[in-house]
Amino acid sequence: MRTEDLLAAIATGLWRWDNAAGRVTLDSEAARLLGLPAAPAELTEAAVRSRFHPVDFAEINGIVQLALAEKTLAEARLRIVDARGRVQRIVRSRSRPRIVDGGFELVGTLQEVPEPQPGTSAAHTPVTGDWRRSREAFLLDAGRGLAEARSTTEVLRVAAGLSMPGFMPDGLAVFGIEGDRLSVIGHHGHHGDDERPFVAMTLETDYPAAEVIRTGRAIYLPTPEEYSRRYPGTWPLAARFRRTSWAFLPLVNAGRTIGAWMAAFAQPVAFTPDERAVLTTVARMLAQALARAGMQEEQQELALALQRSMMPTVQPDIPGMTVAARYVPTGGGLAVGGDWYDMIPLPSGRIALVIGDVQGHDVRAAGLMGQLRIALRAYASEGHHPDAVLSRASRFLAGINETALRGHGEDQRFATCLYIEVDPATGLLDIARAGHPDPAIRMSDGTVLVRPTAGGLPLGIVPDADYPTTRLVLEPGETMMVCTDGLIETGGHDLETGRERLRGIIEAHRPDGDGESLERLADALVQAVHGPSSHHTTGPLADRREDDIAVLLLCREAAGCGVGTGGLFPPQPIRRTVLSVAQAEPERIAEARRQVRDVLHDWADPDQVDSAVLMVSEMVTNVLLHTDGEALLVAEITGERGARRIRVDVADSSDELPHRRCPGELASSGRGLMLLELLAGSWGVDPRGDGKSTWFELYEDAGDAAGPVSPESGPAA
Repeated sequence: MRTEDLLAAIATGLWRWDNAAGRVTLDSEAARLLGLPAAPAELTEAAVRSRFHPVDFAEINGIVQLALAEKTLAEARLRIVDARGRVQRIVRSRSRPRIVDGGFELVGTLQEVPEPQPGTSAAHTPVTGDWRRSREAFLLDAGRGLAEARSTTEVLRVAAGLSMPGFMPDGLAVFGIEGDRLSVIGHHGHHGDDERPFVAMTLETDYPAAEVIRTGRAIYLPTPEEYSRRYPGTWPLAARFRRTSWAFLPLVNAGRTIGAWMAAFAQPVAFTPDERAVLTTVARMLAQALARAGMQEEQQELALALQRSMMPTVQPDIPGMTVAARYVPTGGGLAVGGDWYDMIPLPSGRIALVIGDVQGHDVRAAGLMGQLRIALRAYASEGHHPDAVLSRASRFLAGINETALRGHGEDQRFATCLYIEVDPATGLLDIARAGHPDPAIRMSDGTVLVRPTAGGLPLGIVPDADYPTTRLVLEPGETMMVCTDGLIETGGHDLETGRERLRGIIEAHRPDGDGESLERLADALVQAVHGPSSHHTTGPLADRREDDIAVLLLCREAAGCGVGTGGLFPPQPIRRTVLSVAQAEPERIAEARRQVRDVLHDWADPDQVDSAVLMVSEMVTNVLLHTDGEALLVAEITGERGARRIRVDVADSSDELPHRRCPGELASSGRGLMLLELLAGSWGVDPRGDGKSTWFELYEDAGDAAGPVSPESGPAA
C-alpha cells in the first residue's frame, strides 16, 4: 500500500507550507480536511489561512518559532471553519519546521481528531466572540500595512495579501475613473489580459463597479444567480472567472468617490452584517491609502522632474574609457536633495568629473545645487586647475550664504564636493576634495582600495579656503567609484562599515567587455544599499530612503582586451598603490600602513604582511625624521597567485644615503636597516637624480628562499 493511501485510511493528510514563498501544498486528504475538494492543490498562504479559525492560526507562528529554537516538532490543534465562521472539524498538525532564506518551511501531517465533549466547547456554533476579536486584530494589521504603503503598487500588494477573518477573497480589482470611463488601477487573482473588457466601459454601463461609482453605494452579490439577475448584460464577463460571491464597494476619500473595489470569492459568502462591516472598513482604508499614494507619486514625479532637469547625462564616447552614473532621490513627497554629479569637457581636451552634496533635503537644497553646478561648470570651462575651481566655488557659495542670512534669516548651507580632472589618454587624475568621501579604485585583479586624497573644508564655510590637489593614475583595467555619503552610510552604517559593504559588491563584479558591464555594476551598488522597493516584498533588506544617492563610475579599458578576451582585465594584472606623505602630515603614516595591508589582503603568509607593514612604517618615518621633503610610497604586486612578489619603494628628495648603525638597547632610532635585513627577501637603496629610493621585496614562496639578499646598490656599511 502506498504511503498516501495508508495516511488517507487513517484520515491523515500531508501538507507543506513555504512561508518564504507564501505557498501551501496539500495532498488530496489534507485538502479534504480543510474543506476543499479532495484533490492535490497548491494554494496561497492567505487562501489556506482563511480555512483555519483565526484565533488558532494566530498561535501558529509562536509554536513554529519555539519549535525552531528547541529543534522539536511543531504540534497544534486547529479548528477548520467554513465561510460563516462555523467550526467544521478539528485537526491536529504535526510538522517539522526548518529555516529557509527569508522565512521558514513546515512539512508535516494534518489528522482529524475527535470533537470536544459537550460542555467543553461550542462545536458547530458561530465563534462570534473570537471572530470579532480576530476582526479587530485584522483591521489593525490592515491599517498599519496600508498606512506604510508608499505607492499605488504597494497599496495593491498589501490589499492582495490581507487575510480576512473567516473568509478570503479569491480575486481583487480596483477601478478608477478616467473622464466618463472606468479604468483598472490594479488587480489580483486574474491574468494580465483579463482586464481588457472592463477598461473601455463607460460609467453608464450596467456593471456593478460602474453603478457603485455612480451612486456611492456598495453592492453585494452572494450568488451567481443574483449577479446574472441584476446585471444580465455584463454577467457573461464575470461568469468565466467561476466565482460564487462578489462585493463591490465605493472608494471614498474626502467625501468624493474616487473609484470602486471588487472582492470576489470562490466559496459562497452570505455577507452578514459583520462581514459587510469588515469589507466597508477595508474599503475606507484602501481609498485613503490610494489617495495618499497618488498624491505622493505626483509629488515625487514633480521632484524627480526638477532633479533630472538639473542632472546632466554622462558622455558615453570618451576614448578608452567608460562612464556610468546613477542618482536616486530620498523618499517622501518633495524631499528633493542636493546630491549631484556632472561631467564637463575642458578646453585642454580633458574631462572633469564632479560629484557633490549640498546640505539638506528640500527645494532650497536642490536650488543651491543647481546654482553651484552651473558655477562649477563656468569655472572649469575657463580652464582653471582643480584647486582653483573649488576655491572659487567655495567663495561663490559663501556669498550666497551671506546674502541669505542677511536678507531672509535662512540657515547657512555648505556642500561637499569632489572634482576630478581626467586625462583619457594617460589615465592621469588630478583630484581636489572639499570634505567629500575619498574615491575607491577597483584594480585590474579585482582588489578594491580607497585612495586617500588631500582635501579642504566643505564649500561655503570659508570664502578663501585652500584645496590641495592629489595626482593619481587610473591604470588600464581599473575602475574608479566616487559617490555621495548616501551610498555609504545608508542603513545605519558608518564610513568604514559602509565602505566594506560596497567593497564586496565591487570585488564580486566581473566586467565582460560588452559595454553594459559598468551599468550593471551601478545598478548592483544601488540595489545592495536600498534593498527591495517595499518591506512587503521578500528580500534581504527593508526599503531605505534615508538620503539621496549619487554615484559615478569611471573605467579605463585595458589595452587589447575586448569582448571574448577577458573583458576589461589585462592578461597579467598588476596590483599597485601610490601614496605621498608630506612633512606636515605624519598622521598619514597610519594610512600608509593601511594601504599596504589592503594591497596584501590575500597574501598567503600573514607574518609577511605584518613584516611589510612594519618595514613601510619604519621607512616612511625615517624620511620624515631625516629629510625635509615628502615620502612617496609605491607598492606593487606582480606574478601568479601563490608565487607573487611585492616590491615597495619609498622615495624622497634627499641625496644622503642611509648608514647602518648599531643602536643600543635603549636607543629610539637606528633600527630601520636592521629590520630590512632581517625581514625583507631583498632590499636596497637606489640613488636618483633628485634623491633616492629605498626599497624591499617579499616573495609569496619565500619559505623556500635561502634568506634575504642585499644588492650592490644597498646602503653603505
